Amino acid sequence: MKKGLIILGSIVFFVFIIFMMYRGTYNTAVNLQEGVDEAWGNVGATYQRRADLIPQLVATVKGAAANERGILTQVTEARAGIVNAKTPEDMEIMGKKINTAINLAFEAYPQIKSTENFQDLQAQLEGTENRISTARQNYNEVIKSYNSHIRGFFNSMFLNKETFAKKQGFKESAGSEKAPEVKF
Repeated sequence: MKKGLIILGSIVFFVFIIFMMYRGTYNTAVNLQEGVDEAWGNVGATYQRRADLIPQLVATVKGAAANERGILTQVTEARAGIVNAKTPEDMEIMGKKINTAINLAFEAYPQIKSTENFQDLQAQLEGTENRISTARQNYNEVIKSYNSHIRGFFNSMFLNKETFAKKQGFKESAGSEKAPEVKF
């Protein structure tokens, strides 16, 4: 009787150990799989940030540049006496008035900010692309951990291949190895 209980206890213990190993393997695979999904979601969120932010920044910079162009054109024309001058005499009178005003006050052209706006846009573009690159690299790292876990010798025997399929890392677009052509 004692021998039977020892054998039964050994079998129960062995089944318990196998169950605990399976549970640990399964739970780790689930956590890693969720990590993969989260990392891909972070890549998508970074893409969405770019899609939301960049067009707004470009529109703002274009608007500011157009506004400054208009202001500078008006200032330059006014100082040259072109705006209201219809005859050579009008131009001479306008020129005297403008010269007098300039002599009375220091030359104060509007401050040009569009160059700074373009530099800020460039910094935002670079930062956004860096974020995307980092998110893609993080995704590939998480994929590596997940795939290594599910493909391990014992783990591959315990885990369902349909539930825990091997994941593919980020793949570049065809032709992305070539530098893009930039046109101004």
